[in-house]
Amino acid sequence: MHAMATRGTRKPEASATFTASPEHRIVVLHGKEHYLLREFTRKIEKCLRDAHGDIERFDFNGSEAKLADVLDELRSYGLMQQHKLVVLNEADQFLSAGGDGDKRNRKALEHYAQSPVEDATLLLRAAAWRPGNFDKYVKKVGVVHKCDPPPRDKAVIWCKQRCTKEYDAEIDKQAAQMLIELVGVDLSRLDSELGKLATFVGTGGVIKAEDVTTLVGMTREQLAWSIQDAICTCDAATAFRQLRELIEVSQVSTTPMMWSVIELLRKVHAASVLMRQGVSRGQLAGPLKLWGSVGDGIIAAGKLLEPAQAAQLLRQAVQTDRRTKSGFGNDVRSLESLTVLVADTMGRG
Repeated sequence: MHAMATRGTRKPEASATFTASPEHRIVVLHGKEHYLLREFTRKIEKCLRDAHGDIERFDFNGSEAKLADVLDELRSYGLMQQHKLVVLNEADQFLSAGGDGDKRNRKALEHYAQSPVEDATLLLRAAAWRPGNFDKYVKKVGVVHKCDPPPRDKAVIWCKQRCTKEYDAEIDKQAAQMLIELVGVDLSRLDSELGKLATFVGTGGVIKAEDVTTLVGMTREQLAWSIQDAICTCDAATAFRQLRELIEVSQVSTTPMMWSVIELLRKVHAASVLMRQGVSRGQLAGPLKLWGSVGDGIIAAGKLLEPAQAAQLLRQAVQTDRRTKSGFGNDVRSLESLTVLVADTMGRG
């Protein structure tokens, strides 16, 4: 069932720009960049209000919606004959509903797209999208637009434009590049950080690289080494969660994190050997650079693990790194398995 909200065949290129038109009877927005999906939806609504005055908006969930309800809403007159915006979320699931070769929903929307009503706009939104005949029909009466994160050079331009237009501040190129290096090209995260930075420099101010360093946090390289802190909790579940956050949220590459794990194990092995030779902790700290919680974790693991055990872990890490670089296995899965193994072994010996 739908709920009425308050009023208010070439593969398309992903783009952070989108032109809405009141003449579009059907619009498809698809991709993984949720910020663009939201922004372009607002742009469509504004465009329709500018052209038609107040509009009615109806939202459907594609995984649950019934074909008859969607078509009835499109074809029925709105309140006071106002223009309607019918939004179909998870549209890919709606088009593939039925299973067993039943493409009834897709066929019905292909038929509708060949003769859409004039007083309604159909907006389909989806993270994934499979092009087909429907796209061909849509392009005759509307647009199909891909909403994926932009490449880094385009993200830099976006940051500069967004900062000026939305936050009444400027960000220089070096600062924008540094910001993207820190948080990736997820536009929602970039927009959040831009708002924070603009508030920091004030209206009309210029965001510099040092402002990004101060407010946003560690570089990717520093974050990569933080996997050592996760492993030194000696709790496999905690280490796994922190690793996933580094990969998914901070978008840290697996390569420097693999180096970080190997370096950690080199120190654990050295500590294990030297402590069994009578070297004290104080004598180890300087040569092995054992500082803070990671240093404590290495000392604890060195005491717990025999040199042969530590050497076996180190060999396994080096072999895992070599295999992934040679194209054997998935780098993320390999790093996950290694992280869990090392944290668990360091915790119980």
